Amino acid sequence: MYVVKSPLADADLKTVAEALQGALLDLVDLSLVAKQIHWNVVGPRFRSIHLQLDEVVASARIHSDTVAERASALGVPPDGRATRVASGSGIKTTPAGWIKDTDAVRTMVDALGAVIIRMRERVESTGEPDPVSQDIFISITADLEKHHWMFQAENA
Repeated sequence: MYVVKSPLADADLKTVAEALQGALLDLVDLSLVAKQIHWNVVGPRFRSIHLQLDEVVASARIHSDTVAERASALGVPPDGRATRVASGSGIKTTPAGWIKDTDAVRTMVDALGAVIIRMRERVESTGEPDPVSQDIFISITADLEKHHWMFQAENA
């Protein structure tokens, strides 16, 4: 059932829809991973990392909404259900329980790195079929790379 009809050709829409859905799953999971670590981080740098994690959560939530609304604008219903996130995210499982500040930073560097790699692939795949979606992916990637840099600097 089409509620909203996309101006994109069917083949282009398929490529863009897959990129948007994949980005949504990664971003929702990134917000959950960052919040899980936020609640469980311990160590001498607790406060600064705790606050930095909330910045990642806020960014990921804003970006996930942007991506989901772009999908909707193209007539593609976004799916951010927990089962889809769990099965489709590119982020490794986060350890349960308390997490030492240095391990928390390393986990975030890895999670952000995984999402950035996939976002850069989406930048490439959407350039020709939909520069508008590509622009969204470029903006998201730039923001995630800033967070990635800041977390890498934490353990340098």
